[in-house]
Amino acid sequence: MSYELVVGLETHVELSTNTKIFCQCTTEFGGEPNSHCCPICLGMPGTLPKLNKKVVEYAVKAGLATNCKIRNLSKMDRKNYVYPDLPKAYQVTQFDKPICEDGYITLSSGKSIRINRIHIEEDAGKLIHERGDTYIDYNRGGVPLVEIVTDPDIRTVDEAVEYIEQLRLIMKYIGVSDVKMQEGSLRCDVNISVRKKGEEKFGTRTEIKNMNSVNFIAKAIAYEFERQVDILESGGEIHQETRRYDSDLNITESMRSKEDAEDYRYFREPDLVNIYVSEEEIKKYKAELPQLPHEKLNIFINEYGLPKDDAELLIKYKKVAEYYEEASKNLKNKKLASNYILGQIYRKFPTDSEKEEFNISIPPKYLNDLIQLVESRKINSSMASNALEKMLDSGKAVTEFISEKDMEGIDENTLRELCIKAVNENQKAVESYLGGKEKAFKSIIGYIMRETKGKADPIKATEIIKEIIGKI
Repeated sequence: MSYELVVGLETHVELSTNTKIFCQCTTEFGGEPNSHCCPICLGMPGTLPKLNKKVVEYAVKAGLATNCKIRNLSKMDRKNYVYPDLPKAYQVTQFDKPICEDGYITLSSGKSIRINRIHIEEDAGKLIHERGDTYIDYNRGGVPLVEIVTDPDIRTVDEAVEYIEQLRLIMKYIGVSDVKMQEGSLRCDVNISVRKKGEEKFGTRTEIKNMNSVNFIAKAIAYEFERQVDILESGGEIHQETRRYDSDLNITESMRSKEDAEDYRYFREPDLVNIYVSEEEIKKYKAELPQLPHEKLNIFINEYGLPKDDAELLIKYKKVAEYYEEASKNLKNKKLASNYILGQIYRKFPTDSEKEEFNISIPPKYLNDLIQLVESRKINSSMASNALEKMLDSGKAVTEFISEKDMEGIDENTLRELCIKAVNENQKAVESYLGGKEKAFKSIIGYIMRETKGKADPIKATEIIKEIIGKI
């Protein structure tokens, strides 16, 4: 019997504000345990919260960037539950009036994943398990976040992965979060159920909590789908529960039965006033949004003429995309800039985190200057590659490594004489090339480049040599 996967995602995105949601404590990652705390974020009696206005701005921008409707009037609520990392025994969040609703993110297939809601809430502390003991670090408690909740529209592991990667990129581009999953700035709760293909009714769902790796999310969904199908095929039933993913064993394990909304006894937060966002503020925040990843992708493909694969690699990292835009300004062939970045420059940044930071030693203008010399044929690609390597190592401009004399090049008459000489002195290579061995041609070009110490234009030399060989 064939079953269909049904997935909904709840993504917690920590906001990049300088201070926490209700107090002046720093949101900086790390620090000694419990050093970024105060009586307010620890929930001490007699303290009162004050909402950080930047949190509202970032939440609205997150909603606008994901095509949501913005609620002009919303409020904060208390979600009541007892857990060691929650010192107040309740979390301040939004229940029935979230600040953003009814959005969507469109996948590369054209399918839209609906966003049911985006709401503001405070993060909890962190439990640290060491040698049989459990410690609590409240540094993270009170850090502001938005929870972005999809409808159960995801049907494959690939769709889940693409949605998360797109969402992560959007939040990074608009500057509301650093979305560093390894630091917990973006975490996912994955709701999974299965149903027979063709059925409309959803099956009983399980929730896998606190996933902070796209790779682990993909593996957990795949495992949980098979687990639920196996249970149903053997005549069993799925229990509504919260589970955790064990990355070492690649399995999900039961943690506790899954609560319903009424179990949390939501009620309005009495210590905070309503949140009002005017239409003027919404327009202002919308005007401040930068180009979104999908908009930049379309420009790179349709206006700059880049292949889709190259464009996707460039927009994957915000700083790389911005660098490319500057480096390719006024170039006739903007693909040259992407070739150098995705090839020679990327070799200096082998990991994802290095590409994310993209601490390149030369400004984009230096790369642009180099490429303009190539476009004007003052230097060839070999000279450009050698110069770029030295530029990246030193942080200096191309003029430090290529002189006016180097740019003189070889005139066409001299180059033609050299090409005739190359053909005459490399007869075996010529015969091999005429016999169908394309690689043999490279040895003839190599001869030209050695004779001219790299100054010859290999493209022009290729044209002349093929013309000469064609007359043999």
